[in-house]
Amino acid sequence: MKKLILVALLGSVFVVGCRTRYEITLNNSNTITAMSKPKLEDGAYVFKDANGRTSSVPSSRVRLIQPQSYSSKPAGGPFKPSQ
Repeated sequence: MKKLILVALLGSVFVVGCRTRYEITLNNSNTITAMSKPKLEDGAYVFKDANGRTSSVPSSRVRLIQPQSYSSKPAGGPFKPSQ
């Protein structure tokens, strides 16, 4: 019984951890976070936004689409190294 609970717990952690968000960078340098992988349909990228709603962006406005974990983050943040 303990093994079954352990396997179920690890499985649920694995499934939750695999969810990838995508960052859509537009030509004007604005970014949009997509909760699903954008798909090209009829000249526009269709995806689910951060609120779970289906959204789209014309492909002519998109410069780059990449997984959020690979996107470059600004240096610094809430914690600054001591000098």
